[in-house]
Amino acid sequence: MGRVGDVTAAESGGSVVRRILLGSQLRRLRETRGITREAAGYSIRASESKISRMELGRVSFKARDIEDLLTLYGVADEGERAALLGLAKEANVAGWWHSFGDVLPGWFQTYIGLEGAASLIRIYEVQFVHGLLQTEAYAHAVVTRGQPDAPCAEVERRVALRLERQKVLVSERAPRFHAVLDEAALRRPYGDRSVMQGQLKHLIEISEQPNITLQVMPFSFGGHAGESGAFTMLSFPESDLSDVVFLEQLTSALYLDKREEVAQYERVMARLQEDSPGPEESRDVLRGLLQLI
Repeated sequence: MGRVGDVTAAESGGSVVRRILLGSQLRRLRETRGITREAAGYSIRASESKISRMELGRVSFKARDIEDLLTLYGVADEGERAALLGLAKEANVAGWWHSFGDVLPGWFQTYIGLEGAASLIRIYEVQFVHGLLQTEAYAHAVVTRGQPDAPCAEVERRVALRLERQKVLVSERAPRFHAVLDEAALRRPYGDRSVMQGQLKHLIEISEQPNITLQVMPFSFGGHAGESGAFTMLSFPESDLSDVVFLEQLTSALYLDKREEVAQYERVMARLQEDSPGPEESRDVLRGLLQLI
């Protein structure tokens, strides 16, 4: 993958993971010492909500704040302090997507960072083809439908952002990507006939990549496990970081990482994968749909 602003997507995505890892370690240290968020905030001249945002990995870190918190939490070992301060420095790497801030809502920036750092991405989609699998023409049609009043320049920026995200699938450290697309997502037209033909051909081709598994949940199966709608599951190489379930909403998103909640989505994903035709059969489904256009 090429560099964007001298920072690769893997590096900038990893910075989000490091923020979350450092935040969780700071939370554990604080709770072990029985210190409240309010007291921790006071020690760094900040509010309780600032400590909460730090522990959730949603803000960048100042070295001085980390040093003061580590002192408050009784971390005196120089090696441990240096390791956590180094993690804070790495966590402050700006993501390539910051240059798309004009068309990228803040709540989605965290997701892009996590997506770029994941070692396994599993998705179920029902409305349209997932963003990482869209052709440029199809993405343009989706953005235009979703933002009908947006100026042409904004539409082009949103499409460019989507195409930039797709580079993660062909990077040196590309994740394994397992997609289950409901047949509804493939039959619902976005753009004209040529756009849909191009999109289906692209899915057939990209599904041959060794790191990509694509399955289609056909109408013929009837009701299935994905009744709650689209979702994404992200897994990471870092053992300290739990799987995250991402649920996109109209103006915000939910990030679920509690073990019992993730386990429920894990079961749904497993059933979707088990009940859908395998990759080769799914390519046959795609070829059949292509003949109908």
